[in-house]
Amino acid sequence: MIPKKILNKYLQFAINNYFILIFILAIGFVGIVSVYKLFFTKPTYIYAKIKVGQGLWWANTQKPSMWFIEAIKKANDEKDLAGKPIAKIMKVTYYPWWGSGQYDVYVEVKLKVSKVGKAGKYNFKRTTIGVGAPIDFEFDTVQFSGTVINLYEKEQKEIYTEKLVTITKKNAYPWEYDAIMAGDKFFNGETETLQVVNKQAIDTLSLSDDLYGNLPAISNDNRKYISVQLRLKGKAADNQFVYAEEQPIVPGKGINIGTSNFIFTDFVVAKIE
Repeated sequence: MIPKKILNKYLQFAINNYFILIFILAIGFVGIVSVYKLFFTKPTYIYAKIKVGQGLWWANTQKPSMWFIEAIKKANDEKDLAGKPIAKIMKVTYYPWWGSGQYDVYVEVKLKVSKVGKAGKYNFKRTTIGVGAPIDFEFDTVQFSGTVINLYEKEQKEIYTEKLVTITKKNAYPWEYDAIMAGDKFFNGETETLQVVNKQAIDTLSLSDDLYGNLPAISNDNRKYISVQLRLKGKAADNQFVYAEEQPIVPGKGINIGTSNFIFTDFVVAKIE
């Protein structure tokens, strides 16, 4: 049993130095909570689909090139200070962006998170994430930012819908028709999402004014009206057929699409079957 005199001495010290006592208790509490979360709580995992980019969905920044896609594919798990995985890349898909040599890149990631309340909110690396939120990754061989476009509690299997889509272009050059090859395909990193089924072309004539703007003149520079039938794999969303995650395929709409060997520039959707 501790003598009363010594107890009074400790009590007086605590009263005189209560700031130090509060500081020590706070550190101890944080330490206990940290140890409990690290070793005794069951981790929560969710799956997120990320569009790789600057991170803010409304910011139009440069898109990744193929060398960056290859680096993402090779990335190992991102780990916390204790060496435990907090982010794992499950799959990478990509689509060419208007023949620029850049790509729209989508990454599905398994995340270790902490749940915030009962409203379905999650924290990843002490930041609340949700659809539309920016997110940052620091893998051992590559670092990138992105925008969260979907969250899942379980890993999702991609369900594609297949459609026959006819696209057309007027006043095309003969070399464009020659370069389009039936059977040509595009592989998005996970599956073949595009195949050229067949093509057709007819010669066209164009009318233009003469040098003085008076008389219409017929010009025949061997241009063609091209029609191409494609087999596309996409997804159904809001009664629309969507290709490449966020490109609605609608008759009359211009299309951003291509294979590994040809980019369909200035083509318009004519029919969906």
